[in-house]
Amino acid sequence: MTAPADALHLLLERAQEVRDTAARALHAANAQATAARAQHGELDGYRGDYQRRWLEQFSQPTAIGLVGCYQSFGQRLDQAVSTQSQAAAFADQRERHAREQLRQAEMRVAALRQLIARREAEAQQAAQRREQRATDEYAARAHLRRTSTHHPV
Repeated sequence: MTAPADALHLLLERAQEVRDTAARALHAANAQATAARAQHGELDGYRGDYQRRWLEQFSQPTAIGLVGCYQSFGQRLDQAVSTQSQAAAFADQRERHAREQLRQAEMRVAALRQLIARREAEAQQAAQRREQRATDEYAARAHLRRTSTHHPV
């Protein structure tokens, strides 16, 4: 293998390592986004259950202090749901970024593979041309020897 071909293969290996790292990062980002969305769904579901229970509770006479506790906890629960919604959106954004990084890394690997294949095909064609020239030259010399031995000048 020639030095440029060796360099291309080293570049390909490095690009494959980058691609593999990007694939692992996407997998991790996907897991984090899935977990964040699930946690948001659980919190949102809990908030809905909490509100339904208290609507039932408020259909009966209730102490004003208890209403204050409900409102305070409800506000904190709303904040938690909002915060988790933002965390899920951020995790989704990281996942999209990781997916784009993987796509770009895969494109680099594919481009390097195509370049290597093209260079190898060009080298093979050049070798075939050299071989053909050598064969043609050998045949021409053989023909000259035959004709010179039969027809002295």
